[in-house]
Order: sequence, then C-alpha cells, then structure tokens
Amino acid sequence: MYISHYHREEDLSKIADFVREHDFATLVLAEDNVPMASHLLVDFQTEADGTWLFNGHMARANPLWQKFDPEREVLLMFGGPNTYISPTWYHHLNVPTWNYIAVHLYGFPRMIDGGDELRDILARLIKRYEMNSDYRMETLPSDFAEKQMQGVMGFQVRVTRVEASFKLSQNRDDEDYANVIQHLKERGDEQSVAIAEQMTKNRKA
Repeated sequence: MYISHYHREEDLSKIADFVREHDFATLVLAEDNVPMASHLLVDFQTEADGTWLFNGHMARANPLWQKFDPEREVLLMFGGPNTYISPTWYHHLNVPTWNYIAVHLYGFPRMIDGGDELRDILARLIKRYEMNSDYRMETLPSDFAEKQMQGVMGFQVRVTRVEASFKLSQNRDDEDYANVIQHLKERGDEQSVAIAEQMTKNRKA
C-alpha cells in the first residue's frame, strides 16, 4: 500500500488497538495472478514472543480456503472511518482530499479443520459479541454445535509484515488542523465525527 511519510503509522500498540476495534477484515490472495477475496470476522491473538495471529472461519463452501498455501503470503485488510476534507477549510488555496485509516497485514495462512482449536476460535468470537447475554458455545447442545462446525473451515494467519496509513491531516499546521476538526464535527455524520475524534487523539499523541 502506498503511504506518504506524513501518514505512515508505526506504533504497533496503536495499530493493534485499531484492528481489534475494526476486526471485520478483507482477506486477499492471488491464484494464477487472479485476485480472490472474502470479508471475514477475525480474532486477534498474540504469542509470547509478540507475534500477531489472526484466527477466523469461513463457509466450507467458500473456495478461498482451498487456495491457501502455507508458504505463500495472504493479505488481511482492515478499514476504518473515512471522509471527505474540503479545501475551503484551509486558510490558503488548496485541493480536496480524503482522510482515512487503513491497515494491511501480510502473513502465512494455516487451515484449521474442526476440532478443539476451531471450537475455541468460535467460542471466543461468540463470547466477545454476546457479552450481554448468556449465549455461549459451551452451553449449546453438542450435536447442534458439531453439525454447525462441519459447515465451516477455520484458519489462522501468522503476521510477518504490517503496513498502516493513518491519513489524518498530519501535514497541516495547527490552525488548519483545528479548522478541519471543527468542520468535521459540524458536519455531524458518523464518519466525519469518527475522523475528528481520531485527529484529536492523534495530535495529542
């Protein structure tokens, strides 16, 4: 991914927080020079040595997993808030642009075909998103859970390379930066407000 030097983010803790919050990823690979992709929920784990692992699952009928090669990298793409930035918000002549946050993670895939490892992945995801209910993988009827698991294929991506672009007007002076934040808040839509919040946090950091 192209990233200008103004917008390259290398703080791994900040990137980790972002992908945990925006964990619906696009998984991309190339087969015979033809790109393939699926949109998948992933669970972020770290090993003792700090290696990032992303676990997930897809429908067994999805042909993507059949193209996985443990010796060939795949790409996980994470997108966050994004919005239009008007040139009228600066105190000098300029051009329109777009602010956004995007993270690309490259790594090697491993398939997980059933068993306790897949069950644990599904259990963690259910617990995270059903935190306000008592719905749990562990309390489902065993025959029902096993039948549903037969319809999916689990996977894990061991991350080897991280690219992150936090394009948040870092190249603007304090006056323009404050003006952009103010106008985004006044615009008021969800994406604009989210970018304004990210800009506020980013300048303080």
